[in-house]
Order: sequence, then structure tokens, then C-alpha cells
Amino acid sequence: MSEARSSQNSVKSAPRKVAVWCIDHPITAVSLYICVVSLFFLAFPRVDFWASGLFHSAASGFAAENVPFLRDVRHLGPFLVRVIAITCLAVLLAKLLVPERGPLMPLRMPVFLLTTLILGPGILVNSILKDNWGRPRPRSVEEFGGDLPFQPVWKITDHCDSNCSFVSGEASASMWLVSVAFLVPPTWRKAVLAFVLPLCLILSVNRIAFGGHFLSDTLLSWGLTLLLVLVVYRLLYVKDPPLVSDRQLDAWFTVSGRRLQDAFQRVSVWIRQGWRGVVRIFSEH
Repeated sequence: MSEARSSQNSVKSAPRKVAVWCIDHPITAVSLYICVVSLFFLAFPRVDFWASGLFHSAASGFAAENVPFLRDVRHLGPFLVRVIAITCLAVLLAKLLVPERGPLMPLRMPVFLLTTLILGPGILVNSILKDNWGRPRPRSVEEFGGDLPFQPVWKITDHCDSNCSFVSGEASASMWLVSVAFLVPPTWRKAVLAFVLPLCLILSVNRIAFGGHFLSDTLLSWGLTLLLVLVVYRLLYVKDPPLVSDRQLDAWFTVSGRRLQDAFQRVSVWIRQGWRGVVRIFSEH
């Protein structure tokens, strides 16, 4: 009896141990996730057809893309990304324009958010993968009424020139929203994740329902984006010393802001002198 209980306890504790290990080794865990997902879809590519087929019918195609409410939902993720990006830029710009004042928030925060947004959804996903891997979208492949052959994950083809299916840009942008949870106080972290993770799932499934991406595009986009966020976070916050500190950023923006002010003043003086010269010339005649 005691052996049976011990065996049940060990089975129950196994997922907890895995979760603890993943939390302690996040970069390794996400790297393994990317490898496992990639190998799974290379071995079982028909799973992509099955997932997309849940939202497709021969008569109406991917009908979800014609539902106004779902089209509106699609814009929620990009809207939140724009709001956060504009806020970050405003914080940095305010420090440049008023260098004598302290920043509105520690400057590593906007630098971290903008860096991960540019490198992840911007460069890695949209500029490198989507524009070069050439994977046709589900709505374009023969199995769903299109005229292009299905292509597996990670295979570079010439069936699509740009903005292709592999990987999902909107899934990447929605997963990027998780980066906010790294910066909020620990007591807020669960609340932020409770909002962002379901939103990420909804926005990503929405793209599959529209025939815009395969399931594998979405799952790999999540992993690649989260991996990049974790690496940048380690460089800026975990590494000792960090790649750059709040104090160093404050000093750099202060010096740059003062130089900018000096440049504005010189230009202003030059314009005033030029204007006076023009006025003098016309007054003499």
C-alpha cells in the first residue's frame, strides 16, 4: 500500500518538477520546445491539415475571415503593440527633450520592450522568416482550394515571395506582449499573464481560422519570439553586470539630450541671423 502511494506521489510530482526545471532554465526549456515542435511537424505534417481543416469547408472556404467580429478581434493585438511601442518611444523622447529631469520610468524598460519588438516580430519573424522561407498560406495550398503545394516547416521554397506563412507575425506580436510581465512588480505578474496569454491564444487561433497560418506557424512563432525575449532579458536584467544599466542609459540620454539642445540653439541662432540679414537687405532697398 505504501509503495502504491509512493508511486502515485511520484507521478503527481513529476509535472511539478518539470515546471520548476523550466522556470529555472527558461532559455533551455524554450529551445527544447522549438526543437520538439519542429520535429513533430516534420514527422507528422498532416496535423497542420487537420488543424486548418477544423475551420474550412469546401463550400465556404475559411468562412471565419468574413465574420466582422473576428476581423475586429484580429486588430486588438496590433493595437496593443502600437500603444506600448508609442509609450516607450515617448518615454525616451521625453528624456532627450528634457535631459535635466529624471526619466518617467527606468530606461531599461522601454529599451527592453523596443529591442525585443524590433528584433523579434520585426526582424526575425517578418524580415527574415516570412520574407525568405516561402511557405504558402493554408488558403493558398491545393488541399484548401488554392493552387500551390503544401510545404513543411523550415523548408525554404520559392512558392511565396514575401509575407508568407512561416512563421506567424501576429502570433509573434501577441507573444511579445508577454514581455510586459517581465517588467511589472511580482504581485502584478499573474494578472498580466492571465490577460496576455488567453489573448495570445485567441489572436493566434483567429489567424488559423482565417486560413492565414498553419498550427505549426503559430506554435513555432510563439517559441522563437519568447526565446528572443528571454535572451534579451537575460542580457539586460539577469547578467551581472548587465549589458547596460539604468544609470548608464540615463547618462547617455542626458548627454545626448544636451547635445540636441545645443544643436537646436545653434540652428535657432543661425535662422535668426539669416532672417535679420534678409530683413536688412530689403529695408535698405
